[in-house]
Order: sequence, then C-alpha cells, then structure tokens
Amino acid sequence: MTPSRNIARLIEIMAALRTPGSGCPWDLEQNFATIAPYTIEEAYEVADAIARDDLADLREELGDLLLQVVFHARMAQEQGAFDFGDVVETLTEKLIRRHPHVFGDARGMSAEAVEGLWEQIKAQERAKKDSRDANGSGAPAGALAGVPVVLPALTRALKLQAKAGKVGFDWNDPHAVLAKIREEADEIEAELTSGDRAAAAAEVGDLLFAVVNLARHLDADPEAVLRATNHKFERRFAAIEEALAGRGKTPQEATLAEMDALWDAAKAAEGAKGG
Repeated sequence: MTPSRNIARLIEIMAALRTPGSGCPWDLEQNFATIAPYTIEEAYEVADAIARDDLADLREELGDLLLQVVFHARMAQEQGAFDFGDVVETLTEKLIRRHPHVFGDARGMSAEAVEGLWEQIKAQERAKKDSRDANGSGAPAGALAGVPVVLPALTRALKLQAKAGKVGFDWNDPHAVLAKIREEADEIEAELTSGDRAAAAAEVGDLLFAVVNLARHLDADPEAVLRATNHKFERRFAAIEEALAGRGKTPQEATLAEMDALWDAAKAAEGAKGG
C-alpha cells in the first residue's frame, strides 16, 4: 500500500492491520479498553503541540488522534456495532442539529445567543438520552450526569462545578471562592497539627477542588494554567541547573538556600525580560 490523502485508504490500512493471519499481532490483540489510554494520550499530545505552537507536530499528532478513531471504529465494525461511516454520519447529523443558525432558519445570531442556543440543544439531547437509558429505568438523571469518570481530575472537577452552577449551586463572586480556599488551607493546617496525615491529604483534595472553582470563576482552564505553571517551573529549574553547572556543581551538591537564591534570580530575570 502507498500513502494517500483519501480517508478510505486509512480505513483499508486499519482493516489490514486487524485481519487475522496476515495483520499485525499487536493490533489484533487490542480491544476498546486497551486502546483507550492511547486515545487519551494522543489527545494530550495534540494539546501539547498547540501549546508549543508547533504546527508541523500538530499535523502529525492530529493524524495519531485520527488513528485512534479509526481503530475504535474498526473494532466496533468487527462486532457488528457500527463502522467509521456511522461515526461520521452521527457527527455530521449532530453538527447540523446544533447549528441551526448556520444550516437552518436561526440566522443572524450573536456569539452569546449561539452559546445559549447550543446549551439548549444539548440539554434537549441529554433529556432524550436520560429518558431512554438512565439506569435502564427511564428515570431522569441528576444535574451532574454526563461527566465522564475517566476525565483528568481537574477537568472533571471543572465540569462538575459548571453543571452545579447551572442549577444555582455556585458562588457569585470569586472573592467568596478565595475565602473557601483559605478555609480549606486552614483545615489542612489543623489536620497536620493533629498529626492526621490521611485527613490532611483528604483536605488537600478539597483545596484542589476549590482552586479549580476559582479558575472557573476567572474564566481560566485549570488544566491549561497548571500546564503553563509546570512549564515555568521546568524553565526556572533549568536555569538553576545551568547556574550551578557554571559553579561546577550539581543540584545534589548545592544547598536549598543556594538553589532558592538562584530560583529568585531566574524569576527576576524573567520579570525583567517581561518588563
């Protein structure tokens, strides 16, 4: 087979990889559960390429993510459940249904009105799904239903809070959320003072949840801001290592006070460049 821009060729290649006897032994051993972690990983690699503004890498990572879709669709086809064409049809139908301001009569809407309409349509879709299959009983699901358990914890916390906020369970002021963060920090301190490390760890979870809520009230994505902070930490620690190397030292050979001073210097240098 030769490379192609045609999606049909990609589907053919995936089918060949999954053909017993002549396909790839590793691909043939996979199932939905074993492939799912790779699907999540590829989505993160797409986000990483975007964060680095590396469009060449983004092109490749999008291909890897598309492979995950094709892989899952092929396994479903083998079970007689659905195929790649069904995935595309379902997606196109959903996009048309959710964009009546583009494909229907609801024209000339503002971005704010479009967002409201989108939420209304999604709510109608959820209501239909809930009445059809919620616990097999037809009973309506709760306000927090529909947030996948497998999401990263920060992202899932953000979505749970957003859903609770839509039914009025929310603060109106980010200062109130900040007060909650201070309250949670005080509870951690109390548990540490009592010597109960397990309880302190549980309170750390509450603190993280409150911090996610503050990010939400600031219209910030907690995953994105934490990724940025991780990158900042890596950059500044690399500056510490470079400075220590100039002194003929490694971090293991330096004191904490020395490294703290170099950290402050790296932070000041970044501030000077930014100013």
